[in-house]
Amino acid sequence: MAGQRVEVDGGIMEGGGQILRVSTALSCLLGLPLRVQKIRAGRSTPGLRPQHLSGLEMIRDLCDGQLEGAEIGSTEIMFTPEKIKGGIHTADTKTAGSVCLLMQVSMPCVLFAASASELRLKGGTNAEMAPQIDYTTMVFKPIVEKFGFKFNCDIKMRGYYPKGGGEVIVRMSPVKQLNPINLTDRGSVTKIYGRAFVAGVLPFKVAKDMAAAAVRCIRKEIRDLYVNIQPVQEPRDQAFGNGNGIIIIAETSTGCLFAGSSLGKRGVNADKVGIEAAEMLLANLRHGGAVDEYLQDQAKFSVKKSEDEDASKDTYVIECQGIGMTNPYL
Repeated sequence: MAGQRVEVDGGIMEGGGQILRVSTALSCLLGLPLRVQKIRAGRSTPGLRPQHLSGLEMIRDLCDGQLEGAEIGSTEIMFTPEKIKGGIHTADTKTAGSVCLLMQVSMPCVLFAASASELRLKGGTNAEMAPQIDYTTMVFKPIVEKFGFKFNCDIKMRGYYPKGGGEVIVRMSPVKQLNPINLTDRGSVTKIYGRAFVAGVLPFKVAKDMAAAAVRCIRKEIRDLYVNIQPVQEPRDQAFGNGNGIIIIAETSTGCLFAGSSLGKRGVNADKVGIEAAEMLLANLRHGGAVDEYLQDQAKFSVKKSEDEDASKDTYVIECQGIGMTNPYL
């Protein structure tokens, strides 16, 4: 067994699944055995849920590792990683558990694998408490690719709460190492676009109403730009179950991307869903940073006041030190 086990308290951060995903991915990358206790201690149903379990099992399979305590409801796991290999791997939450969160745990690992990988991820694509797959493809993907790698994300089937049933295929080749990036020049907003979708039995009018309400809301604050939000009826053969939602993206002159999104729920009218997404986008634009709140919270940061801005504006530079990982197999 490789060295001492790293002990992680699963109740830290928000006491949810994120600490589990981050520590498992790092354990796999660094080849360090791991024990996580008090898993999801802060949640109403503590312990592993199906989506966490399927993510753990995929990481175990990716690296021929050993996993103990991995069952629904378990609050402690032990993971012993081995060599990360590429190839085809499947994770199926069998629920509306988010495929985007499965990507969060698996992508860092396969970037440093011995060969190319194909990840078949099944579950919810547009689900609560997680990024929508459209955020992943429209914001996360172009920005994360600045680190010097490419990945392909093929949405085979969309899945919604409560049934899930979505499927996404992610393909990527490993890298020797990642390049640091600098995103400090925000530029000015040049484009605002998005998609408002309905799937299943929901009438197309709902998509049009979400889009129209969002456009009206944005117009109040940003008058000089054309706001292009497409209402979409998801094709029957590409969506499982019923759902509706909206994502709106703002793009700047320097290539920064910001988003606001919202999902429909039973009894919430379409206008409200559209307005919620628009207000989230506007709030993300108001704060003056170069990334939105969902992209900036993904690691450990140092924050220091910027020297070069004029004194009237409080500007801060947020720096994140990576672990300087290099791929031992390439």
